[in-house]
Amino acid sequence: MFGDFLGELQRFLKSEIEELNVVVMPDFFLDRLVSLNCDVKAFSENLGNVVRRKGGSIDRIEQTELRGGNAINTASALAALDVKTTPIVCTNKLGAQLIKFYLKPETANLSHIKIFEKSSITTAIEFKTENGKINVMLRDVGSLADFGPHHLSDEDFEATENADYVCVFNWAGTRRFGTELAETVFRHAKMKGRGKTYYDTADPTPNKGKITELVKNVLQSKYVDVLSVNENEAICYASQLSSEIEELRRSLKFDELAKESARVLASHLSARVDLHTTSFSASFTKKGETVISVFQVPVLRATGAGDAWNAGNILGDAHGLSDGCRLTLANVVAAYYISNPNGMHPTRKQLIEFCEKLKRKSTL
Repeated sequence: MFGDFLGELQRFLKSEIEELNVVVMPDFFLDRLVSLNCDVKAFSENLGNVVRRKGGSIDRIEQTELRGGNAINTASALAALDVKTTPIVCTNKLGAQLIKFYLKPETANLSHIKIFEKSSITTAIEFKTENGKINVMLRDVGSLADFGPHHLSDEDFEATENADYVCVFNWAGTRRFGTELAETVFRHAKMKGRGKTYYDTADPTPNKGKITELVKNVLQSKYVDVLSVNENEAICYASQLSSEIEELRRSLKFDELAKESARVLASHLSARVDLHTTSFSASFTKKGETVISVFQVPVLRATGAGDAWNAGNILGDAHGLSDGCRLTLANVVAAYYISNPNGMHPTRKQLIEFCEKLKRKSTL
């Protein structure tokens, strides 16, 4: 199966592709990634030792500063795949300069950046677990918390009308007006635009008091074409729509519970539900489902994997790839990113070569 889809994918990557314009909003974060070569218990003991001696350093902790935020990370991954983006994001003056460093004018329209007083900052701590690397994100969402539809200009709305895809991310980060932002932008895009709408809320639990409102006003609306979720998000939203999910928690393994949750979502929503997990990715509609296993690669990072996956998923969807090939493309983009020593997003040429390596590995 992998060989068939990888071959189809390589043919697509070698072909001429149509020009795309994707609007992404609303977040850019200054990210610091802290990679710990230990589990939570060992790190807690180290912290306790430092506190007991009234402070001090823990050396040999690998740290990296990089671009962050679902919107800008997805834009970066799309740019590497020759897709033009229009980020409508909020940050401060320093953040605006960093965005211009990470995204070049030939790949992104940077005229829609909103300059506010405070930037958004994340310290992502990656722990080792028996199931692979797990990241815990310590966030200061800054001015993003107050970002809403009232900050959008006529030019911003015009950009959504002309886009092939309008993508909104990080609902919980837009703490006060996240539901209104998604509802307003997606309604406008569907009523006056020509493209598809793509929603990845990211982890909703920091704003859990408003989840019911989000499900009712946005997820259950007719304005979302694609809903992208991970395991936790699928389970969270499905629990809002079916009492069976809580009962299934006792009997199903986590991956299977996520899969069943995605089925529940697809049965209740008009959107296609795309589920990405650490072991498989899948698409669910009222008509059926497609499930594709992920590729086994060295996992050098967990942070940003979902954004890379979304970029591949959007590219494959835009060009009408079969569900299996589209999910394979998303998996390959994510696999390249999480296994790349420098955390680079792949170009199409690099993906072609990466597919060859995966094909050889699958035949061993």
